Amino acid sequence: MSETVNTFEAQQQGRPTGPLVRGYEVIIGFETHAQLSTASKIFSRASTAFGAEPNTQACAVDLALPGTLPVMNKGAVERAIKLGLALGSHIAPRSVFARKNYFYPDLPKGYQISQFEIPVVQGGSVSFFLGEEQKTVRLVRAHLEEDAGKSLHEDFIGQSGIDLNRAGTPLLEIVTEPDMRSTAEAVAYAKELHKIVTWIGICDGNMQEGSFRCDANVSVRKPGDKLGTRREIKNLNSFKFMQQAIDYEIRWQIEEIEDGREIEQATVLFDPDTGETRAMRAKEDSADYRYFPDPDLPPLVIAADWIEHVKATMPELPRAMAERYVRDHGLSEYDAAQLTQSAALAAYFDEAVNAGATPKLASNWITGEMARRLNAAEIGIEAAPVKAQQLAQLVKRIADGTLPNNAARQVFEALWTGEGSDVDAIIEAKDLKPMNDTGALDKILDEVIAKNAKNVEEYRGGKEKALNALVGQVMKASGGKANPAQVTELLKAKLG
Repeated sequence: MSETVNTFEAQQQGRPTGPLVRGYEVIIGFETHAQLSTASKIFSRASTAFGAEPNTQACAVDLALPGTLPVMNKGAVERAIKLGLALGSHIAPRSVFARKNYFYPDLPKGYQISQFEIPVVQGGSVSFFLGEEQKTVRLVRAHLEEDAGKSLHEDFIGQSGIDLNRAGTPLLEIVTEPDMRSTAEAVAYAKELHKIVTWIGICDGNMQEGSFRCDANVSVRKPGDKLGTRREIKNLNSFKFMQQAIDYEIRWQIEEIEDGREIEQATVLFDPDTGETRAMRAKEDSADYRYFPDPDLPPLVIAADWIEHVKATMPELPRAMAERYVRDHGLSEYDAAQLTQSAALAAYFDEAVNAGATPKLASNWITGEMARRLNAAEIGIEAAPVKAQQLAQLVKRIADGTLPNNAARQVFEALWTGEGSDVDAIIEAKDLKPMNDTGALDKILDEVIAKNAKNVEEYRGGKEKALNALVGQVMKASGGKANPAQVTELLKAKLG
């Protein structure tokens, strides 16, 4: 059901070339179906709740029974407006619904109500970081449409069942320009879009339940050649499978071309068990769907004051929040982007800073040690055993010189494992206060200098790294209680 724009050469003036794969340039465009978080369907009052028994949430409108008429769900339109505002898009004051004709057993009407020539959301962009490099993917459109039902093949021997609970579920189909140049870039885009739609509350983002699913249009070409023939990988519902599917498709297309075969436009499915894509059907173009305006639905008119009302209810967007972190807290753009990966993570950082934590130190601990622990435990920041107030207390003790980094890690470990809950109490219990006895520290310095004559000679010969080795030895001998900055200055003084 691709709507990705293919006037590639005209659109790509000045677009960067990505890393080549075996001498080929990879071109990727995305179509993402975001299920909107309304309680009822887009044209009926039937429930959209997940997990109900088959065919228990499909009313007469969803079943396309004679005499029924669709009625637009205002909440679905409002969510489309939110997306347009979040992505810097133009929100059409007047858009039109169309009938998109195709014939599947799980499509009761024999057509899907969608938008074609005049979508509700037009243009816009999604920016994100790939490593420390910022990328931007331009959007063509986002249009409202209804979902189809679901064919069930597993539960019936030699037959298929039809579950129409999903029929009529409201979707926003978000279509990009073919701007992505690698699998990594495509996955990073999908993650950023997923973050945005969940951040603004228009979609729950549950990929396992099909609430956020992506179609990737993939083609390859030799640099400078015309655009290659694309194949569309349908219904990618995890970032892991997305990466595997696109990587496989790229390799497959290159091997086909290298073997002298032409790529045929097709819709393909990814099989996670084999790690391969396989053709499902010849790819349709818009003419195959025989679009025409839906006679049962008037044009969708969105007044300017409605847009302003929705804008007033919007949360601070992640990119605006990241800019604020850079401006107000002096963070790098990369660190600010990491801290705004989710609303919960940003709220954690804000709470720590409001409790007195130095922003840069708090950022380092959240994106470093905290992120490592969360990933290892496979939990989100909401479930972190170390609360924001505790991290703030820890960071304050680092900033005021009470805790060297090694000792701070011991305190964090105690907080994480529940060995203690108060930072100062853990410091006392573990005797982690810094070494204030200058006589004892001076003695350690002299011993380290005496035992490391080679490092001393190298430092005096101009090798600065040798000093780091001496500092490490002093820190080890002091049990991590010495202040590294103080040790460095004292060593420099002793070594001339």
